[in-house]
Amino acid sequence: MDIHWYPGHMAKARRQVKEDLRLADVVIEVLDARIPASSRNPDIGKIAGSKPRLIVLNKSDLADPVLTGRWMDYFKKAGYEAADVDSVSGRGVREIPGLVEQLAAPKIASLANAGRRPRAARCMVLGIPNVGKSFLINKLVGRRVVKTGSSPGVTRGKQWVRLTGNLELMDTPGILRPRLDDPVTAFHLAVTGAVKEEVFNLEKVAGRLLKWLMENYPDAIRERYRLEDLPEEPEEMLNAIGARRGYFMSGGAVDLIRSSRAVLKEFREGKMGRFTLEKPPQSI
Repeated sequence: MDIHWYPGHMAKARRQVKEDLRLADVVIEVLDARIPASSRNPDIGKIAGSKPRLIVLNKSDLADPVLTGRWMDYFKKAGYEAADVDSVSGRGVREIPGLVEQLAAPKIASLANAGRRPRAARCMVLGIPNVGKSFLINKLVGRRVVKTGSSPGVTRGKQWVRLTGNLELMDTPGILRPRLDDPVTAFHLAVTGAVKEEVFNLEKVAGRLLKWLMENYPDAIRERYRLEDLPEEPEEMLNAIGARRGYFMSGGAVDLIRSSRAVLKEFREGKMGRFTLEKPPQSI
């Protein structure tokens, strides 16, 4: 699972984010609730430094609710404020402004004590590609103010957005790790759509996902694809799914690429169920 994807605009974005961070009072770090560890870019921690930080576990409607609760506990014990949300439906979004204002309160108070004019709390939204940063901002504002998309790399520049009340948000481009040396992390990012499909092998990723599901949630595959007997090998599973769906090429062979795309799409949309691929560490 070897993926090396770091577009030139992402290196530029990292430099810009580091420069713009001096304008922010609070950092909102948006993670994918299905892969909280893999969707954390270590660079963001270095960039954010000592800035107060709110961890947002987005797409929690697609994740295992029990494990989401455990991840929330983990981050709070680590000293962060945390919230789990679904930025598409808006569930959990309303509590974010209050949490941000609490985190920004010491900075705003210090400005007032120094005789500075009152201003809105400023917050920078950071995260890797396709974790739903722009969806979150649009839901917070109540209208579409930043561009969104299901593919990584949609946001390319900074955008300040004013919310009603005392809060300003800055959307930023997603910043991926420059190098994905860990095969598990690379798999998690590929299967959830954080990296573009052009840079990884669709059949390998879909096959590895099916293997994980067969080991942990075999009934999810049986029910989704109406298969009574599950093949042991991932390629055989892709063949069985393709045959069941009628994904045949000329000559009668199953189109494994089409099968792979269908499996990944349906996993990402939650049509197989709610799954979290990672458990929180036992200790901080």
